[in-house]
Amino acid sequence: MKVALITDQHFGARNDSLHFMDFYEKFYSETFFPKILEEKIDTVFILGDTFDRRKYVNFYSLQRAKKMFFDPLVENNIKVYMLVGNHDTYYKNTNEVNSPELLLEDYKNIQVIEEPTTIRVNDVAICMMPWICAENYEHSMQTLKLTEATICMGHFEIEGFQMYRGAPSHEGLKASLFDKFHMVFSGHYHHKSSKGFIHYLGNPYELTWQDHDDPRGFHLFDLESHELTFVKNPNTIFKKFIYDDKLASIKDYTDMDLSEYKSSYVKVVVVNKTNPYLFDMVINNLYQINPIDITVAEDLVEIDDIEDVDQTEDTTTILNKYVDNLTTDLNKDKLKTLLRELYVDALNGEDE
Repeated sequence: MKVALITDQHFGARNDSLHFMDFYEKFYSETFFPKILEEKIDTVFILGDTFDRRKYVNFYSLQRAKKMFFDPLVENNIKVYMLVGNHDTYYKNTNEVNSPELLLEDYKNIQVIEEPTTIRVNDVAICMMPWICAENYEHSMQTLKLTEATICMGHFEIEGFQMYRGAPSHEGLKASLFDKFHMVFSGHYHHKSSKGFIHYLGNPYELTWQDHDDPRGFHLFDLESHELTFVKNPNTIFKKFIYDDKLASIKDYTDMDLSEYKSSYVKVVVVNKTNPYLFDMVINNLYQINPIDITVAEDLVEIDDIEDVDQTEDTTTILNKYVDNLTTDLNKDKLKTLLRELYVDALNGEDE
């Protein structure tokens, strides 16, 4: 029996951006539902962070989420097991007040799981672990220790896994805690990665420039054979345009098809600009196809103590390099984590 695994959908992200809602809908209508219907999937596991904001909801975002995702699940008689993630909870020390239970109570096909428990699907035992917080920590540890299940699904912080590409976590649960299981699946970290039997599934779509060129999608999992299949989201919203008029001619740029940049965030990376008129023409042509936004990376960022800053690098990589070059007695790993969290919160407009 195959089931679908998806996590960190973050409905309402980026300040309830309409552009991102359209981007989400394209994924669900063109990739997610066609695939699970083709595979005759009747059970979906959601591993946390279904909603983005912890303390309130935008009603238009909620309506769009219902129309693009939750309603089609009901219409196709698909059962859903949904874990509560850290973004789904109002408080940080308890999962008691959470958005899935409050917003989705009318969906009888959805079972929200806010406490550690073991369920059975097609007679297969699965240990279900929502966000581990102060209130449920002891219960969580006992459940992991005593469960009969060999499959575990959770919303974990596990030490050593990449939160974002190139940014490993230096804190969290020890991977050895899960040694009794054959397969462990987790949400929370948006970068898709695996070490042995532990799999971070990654989120379904790009949310920030940090996600550029980092595969996104969802998974199919066979409960009997334990075969895990990644279904890639073919759509991207962050795109780089490399400008170099020493390698490309005026005709090359004039004849260039720019349609792929429509409804996207475009970063124009300038390698060589010897013809200002041609550059202005290219930028104008890009604007004509209606991107969401265009930024130009032309001048090197001036940061003390860093001699070489690659202007094509993402912000987190630049911040990490900056910290690495600092002369300080502070714990650099913790400093990197703090800067990364502040950066992501700023991008998402999160108000704690």
